[in-house]
Amino acid sequence: MTNHDPVAARKLLLTRRRLFGLSAGAIGGLLGRASLGSLLSADAARGASLGADLTSGAGPLGNLGIGGPHFPAKAKRVIYMHMEGGPSQLDLFDYKPGLRSRFDQDLPNSIRDGQRLTGMTSGQARFPVAPSMFRFSRYPNSQDGAWISELLPHTGSVARDLCVVRSMHTDAINHEPAITFFQTGNQVPGRPSFGSWMSYGLGNANENLPAFVVLISQGFGNMQALSERFWSSGFLNGEHQGCKIRTGDNPVLYLKDPAGVSRKDRRRMLDLVGALNEKEEARSFDPEIATRMAQYEMAYRMQMSVPDLVDFKDETEDTLAMYGPEVQKPGTFAANCLLARRLAERGVRFIQLYMRGWDAHSNLPKEIRDQTAAVDQPQAALIRDLDQRGLLDDTIVLWSGEFGRTVYSQGTLTETNYGRDHHPRAFSSWLAGGGFKRGIVHGETDDFGYNIARDPVSVHDLHATMLHQLGFDHERLTHRVQGRDFRLTDVEGTVQHSLLD
Repeated sequence: MTNHDPVAARKLLLTRRRLFGLSAGAIGGLLGRASLGSLLSADAARGASLGADLTSGAGPLGNLGIGGPHFPAKAKRVIYMHMEGGPSQLDLFDYKPGLRSRFDQDLPNSIRDGQRLTGMTSGQARFPVAPSMFRFSRYPNSQDGAWISELLPHTGSVARDLCVVRSMHTDAINHEPAITFFQTGNQVPGRPSFGSWMSYGLGNANENLPAFVVLISQGFGNMQALSERFWSSGFLNGEHQGCKIRTGDNPVLYLKDPAGVSRKDRRRMLDLVGALNEKEEARSFDPEIATRMAQYEMAYRMQMSVPDLVDFKDETEDTLAMYGPEVQKPGTFAANCLLARRLAERGVRFIQLYMRGWDAHSNLPKEIRDQTAAVDQPQAALIRDLDQRGLLDDTIVLWSGEFGRTVYSQGTLTETNYGRDHHPRAFSSWLAGGGFKRGIVHGETDDFGYNIARDPVSVHDLHATMLHQLGFDHERLTHRVQGRDFRLTDVEGTVQHSLLD
């Protein structure tokens, strides 16, 4: 997005003049006075666009974003539940009863057709078909009659509110690049995360909490590394970084005052540091100084807002019971789902929940039972709770892993045990609220659940569609870095209107 701000352009120009002034001898020897003058003139000519991008969102008033959406939005916020490790769509949402007659048969070569495999199964002598051992039920309250596994009965009970996408696909085949791709729109680290783009685009609706908050729950299976760069602001200003809320007595690191330091002392210290930062900002025009000042003030206000946020004493017994018996245990998925609703109520723009432990290369039946037992009731309660409070209509809820799992078993296959490798070519996700259609199933896979047969949806398509509901043209929500306008959807992505009301 281009925002022609002459003040920002002037700051950028003066910053470069200072740079060249400090290096006048070296630059003069290389370029000469005429070349330097022409370079500065070129900067001045395009400075409004470039300067606005480099300084957008930073300032003494805090997170201002870039002026709001491009058109009227259906949604104001996102709650994104990422199931880290890749849940098995074949055991949860993509019902394939015909596979039972193919138990332990080799996956036909025509289905795989030379597609690449991970190093974990590429050397297998056989690729035996492993039908799901779990029963599925069709939920009639869903317009399309969604088939959902017996492992998710609570989720099935809210099927009328879900938009199930069975035709998701991604470019990455291993966890790190696949999670990075789902979070940032690119497999290469360093890009801003989705939540950071939201903060950048919409600004902050609550001066006492960050626009982008991250919550993490530990699962029960094989857990992949969870890198903080997944919620990084990348090349956007630092105030758009996700803020991780932890369990225990110190929900946000370095938020508490040291022993012997009163709140009045903290205020005086911040005022002094702020005055020094203002002088340095006036001297250097470094936008990160303004960001730092805003973040100091945010941290000061969070000393009061965070303890209230994480204290569930004002929740009714009925609400707590709805989220399940784990809700009072900090860090559980149940507690984090309730915390997500409380953050949504307080105007937080992007709430990222990570549930680790879905990487079931072996012993999948045991691990997936434990994982679904932890998430099923809380995620269904979150949908109900948002709906009851009038928040679901303008909140996009996304549930997804970074990819799915293979139809063939990794390692030994028996009637009661199997594992599944990574599968990026076809997997299932679901959305709710925010103007997405309710009670529908979108897309279809082939008889083996291996390839998409109808209505594919890429990660870029999903991002573009969610941004559309948030009021943004994904091709115009950009930030200029090193001479190029970058965006969440890179150079791809098509809004999937068939998913929308």
